[in-house]
Formats: sequence, structure tokens, C-alpha cells
Amino acid sequence: MQDPVLTSWADCAPRLVAVAAGRAPADLVIQGGLLVNVQSREILPGWQVAIAAGRFAYVGPDASHCIGEGTQVVDAKGRYLIPGLCDGHMHIESGMLTPAEFAAAVIPHGTTTMFTDPHEIANVLGLSGVRMMHDEALLQPISIFTQMPSCAPSAPGLETTGFEITAEDVEEAMSWPGIVGLGEMMNYPGVVAGDPQMLAEMAATMRAGKTVGGHYASPDRGVPFHAYVAGGAADDHEGTRESDAIDRVRQGMRSMLRLGSAWYDVESQITAITEKGLDPRNFVLCTDDCHSGTLVNDGHMDRVVRHAIACGCDPLVALQMATINTATHFGLERELGSIAPGRRADVILTSDLRALPIEAVYARGRLVAEDGRLRVTCPHYDWPEAARQTVRLGKWLEARDFAVPAPDDREKVRVKVIGVIENQAPTKALAADLPVRDGLVEPEGAVAHIALVERHRATGGVTNAFVSGFGYGPGMAVASTVAHDSHHMIVVGTDRAMMAAAANRLAEVGGGVTVWKDGQETALVPLPIAGLMSDAPAIDVAARAQRLVEAMAECGCRLNNAYMQHSLLALVVIPELRLSDKGLVDVRRFEVTSLFEGNA
Repeated sequence: MQDPVLTSWADCAPRLVAVAAGRAPADLVIQGGLLVNVQSREILPGWQVAIAAGRFAYVGPDASHCIGEGTQVVDAKGRYLIPGLCDGHMHIESGMLTPAEFAAAVIPHGTTTMFTDPHEIANVLGLSGVRMMHDEALLQPISIFTQMPSCAPSAPGLETTGFEITAEDVEEAMSWPGIVGLGEMMNYPGVVAGDPQMLAEMAATMRAGKTVGGHYASPDRGVPFHAYVAGGAADDHEGTRESDAIDRVRQGMRSMLRLGSAWYDVESQITAITEKGLDPRNFVLCTDDCHSGTLVNDGHMDRVVRHAIACGCDPLVALQMATINTATHFGLERELGSIAPGRRADVILTSDLRALPIEAVYARGRLVAEDGRLRVTCPHYDWPEAARQTVRLGKWLEARDFAVPAPDDREKVRVKVIGVIENQAPTKALAADLPVRDGLVEPEGAVAHIALVERHRATGGVTNAFVSGFGYGPGMAVASTVAHDSHHMIVVGTDRAMMAAAANRLAEVGGGVTVWKDGQETALVPLPIAGLMSDAPAIDVAARAQRLVEAMAECGCRLNNAYMQHSLLALVVIPELRLSDKGLVDVRRFEVTSLFEGNA
């Protein structure tokens, strides 16, 4: 077989022509199947494919003229040939894995292309961290395109990141070989207000002929929404309702419907296609955030396609939304996303278009997975020490660092509370009357402590507030250095001593997630690279992550994928209430607000 380094269509066209004309032998011919043509949305029984130089050379009813000495012939045995699946928007770091280990986890599930925004590492390590992710991505046997992160910080003035991304950084990155566009533009208030840096980043991307990713989390579809679209954002994955999807495509955006580990936004929006009859070509399926447990146990883009079909979507339409639609959106429809001449030879063999078992996966003409087993190596980048030493607390934390002094001598105070919503990214702005004991506000009932611990500059800063929705019982704490978007440390607990112990533990191990209960650590997922990722195999990380879920349940939590909810509590660009190193943030108004009702 050919070298895994892919030759451009332009450079290998003479060979593709020779193979298609029968003058030269193909590297691989697949026959005996039913070809799913996402270009025309039809199934073509008996059609065959011939592959050379990692690309499709011939796609038609009979490839026998392409077979010669050295040609490998594969009998599909009546199975369907579908294009390799594409994830239109995702963050590798959310899997707790490096690009190599993420690729190794998803290849057996049929994912052969990812459009990834390494926004998380940008907040911790800046442009150098993005370059590390980009460089490891280019080593992989599948196609991983990088979107240059746009917003670090995501909300200037409301959080402090480890590094800041500038318009100059964006312009520089646009020249890198694997950069396909600008990552989600989360600072939508900045765009609407004409912020010069945000507009400069978008302009640099468009001048480079690349795609600007969108992120408009506000429910306001009035003038601000129209102004945001006018800035150049080409897609949006933040929709949760049918009307969200419709509003976006009416403005010429691609509506990205996501099914991640905690975001279940396909079912509520796909009715725009299945019931309202909108043209599906402007809809794209994606995952956004998938943790390692989901990848190992449930799947990746195959899971999303199955779910879309289960929600009433025609299987061929669902496949289009995970292949050709995605490629077209990024201007790569002549490069990937379909089984057609010249495209990258990414193809899956499956015996059922609804159940979608992934029985064999070819990427660039190579067999990369079969019957759920990886058949190739996914090379690792040599991560430097600077990427492994990123948790700097500045001091040993104690229980008193997590205390909330009452504003006066009252026995009860009314506080603002972050309300977690199961399976959704937004939170609710709630309020609760909490007791005061010895001058300190104490959580009660469904309300727990939450704290953001500064970990980039060793300031020793701890910002405290309250959260509800997890259902935690007494004597526990959960701490994580995965805390979108600034990725300080988020600690949630019902016992201040346990909160301090959990935070100090993560400083010791260089980052990760830990659960403490009744004086002992009950689960730990070490994430030594930027406090975000492990370079261990996905199955090992998933086992630790499963123990994490079990430990959170032992503390009383019953939320689906509660860890994902935990990791978003500092995400100051999605309404309604969040916590940052600046304080409690009212994202409806984009301002820091008092913890106490009435500004007590």
C-alpha cells in the first residue's frame, strides 16, 4: 500500500486518470457492495471503487479494468460502502486525550475526518499549545483539521486566562498547513459591538479564504443576531430548539446539530428537516464535546448518525449531514466527504444503514480498523515539560479559603445560585435563602459550594459562590482543572476541608479530576498535559473516567454526565450564571454581579 502521507489530487491526477482508464493497476479495488452516493443521495447496487495514491480513482459499475498485478481486491459481501464520517465541530481536549489517542479511539467508529478547535489548550498555553495540537494532528492516519482558536479569553474583562490569543496570532496561524479556519467566535457581544480585535480575527480568516466558526449562545434573534451573522460567522452549534436551527439556516449559516456526552441537541432541532421540510444541505452533525467513556463505550460520529436516524431522519440524509455537508461547509467537498473520483479514499463497510455497525474502515485507502479493532499506529508528539507543569496554585489551600463570609449579622441570607440544567450547556440564575453559622454562609439542601481556584499565575486566588442541581450529599468535593474556558480549577463540594484536599491533590499530580468523600480520595483521572489531557490510551482513561462517574454518584449525584456539567461552570459566554476568577458572572448582561441578592 501507499505511503500514509497523502499526495494532492493535482499531483497524483495522472496516476488516477491512468487507473480509471485501465492503463495502470489500482492499489485497492472494493467490489460486491452497495455504494451510498451522498452526492446524489442514492444507493447504487454493485458499484465498485478503485483506489490509488490514497484517493478514489474510479467509482462505477465495474472496476475490473483497474485490477492488475499488485492490486488488492476486497469483497464487500453485500455490505454498504459509505464515506468516512466527519465531525464538523469538536474539541479533542474534552475527551481527556491527546490527538493521537483521540484518533485511536474514534477510528474504529468510522470517523476519518475531524474539524477540531483546540480552544482549551489555547487558554492554558497560548499559540504554542495550539501548535502542539496542530502538529500532532498532522501525524495521524486520518484527517484532523485545526481551527485556530478565536477567543482566549472568551469574554475579555470577565476572566483571566493563562495566555491571550491576539489577531496577530490568528493571522500567523492561517499560514499553517493544517489550519482550516477560525474556531468558534464565542465573544458574540464583542462582534455585535464592533470590537476591533474580534473583527480583525474574522477578517484575517476570511482573507485567507477560510471558514469562521460561530457560537451565538444568546436566545435573542433580533438585531444583535443579525449583526453577528454580518460579521462572518458561518456556522453555529449552540442551538437547542427547532427555531434556533431554522433561524440560522435562513441567514445562510450552517446549523450544526450536536450530540456529545452531555449535549443532546439533535432531537429538538432535526424536526426542522423531518417536519418543517427545510433543505438538509445546510445542516451538519457534530459532537462538540465527548469524553473518553463515551468514545469507548458508545461511539463517536457513528453514535450521532444513529441518533439522528432514531429521531426520524432518513438514513441517507443523516449520512449527508455527517459527510458531504461537512466537507462542503469547509470548502473541502472536492477533497473529502464522498465516494467520488479524486477524493480521499475514506470509506466504511457496514451491513445496516440504520444500526450502522462499523465493520471495516479505510482512510486514505488503508485499512485502519476492522471489527472494532484499530489496525494502524497513531503517532505521538513529544510533549515538552512546559506543557506538563501548568498547575500553579501559589500556596497550600485550606478549608478557610473556601468560606463565604456573611455580609452582616443576619441568621439567613439570600444568595444567587448557579442552577445546572441536565444535558444542556446553559445554566439558570436561581436564588436561595441559606443559613449563616459563625459568620459564614452554609450550603443547605440542594445547594452546594462552588469555587474557582486560580491555577495559571500562582496568585493563590479563590473565588467562591453556590451551585445547585448536582444532588450531592455531605462530606464531599469534586475538583477539576478542566474548567471551560479559562481552565482554572473548579471545585464543587459540601465540605470545605474536602474542597481544599481535592484542590491540593490536583496541584500534586499536575492536573486532572478528583473526587473526595469523608476524608479520602475515591477517584482520580490524571491529566498531566496542560491539566487537560492524558497521553494514555483511551480505554485506560475511560476506565478512570468511569470510576469518576461512580464516585460522583456515591456522593449523591444522579445527573447524566455530571462531569461535563461540572467542567462548564466557568464558561462565561453561555447564560445565565457562571463563575470566574473575577467573581460571579451574569452572562445575560455580561457583567460581574454580587453573590448576594440586593447587593447585600
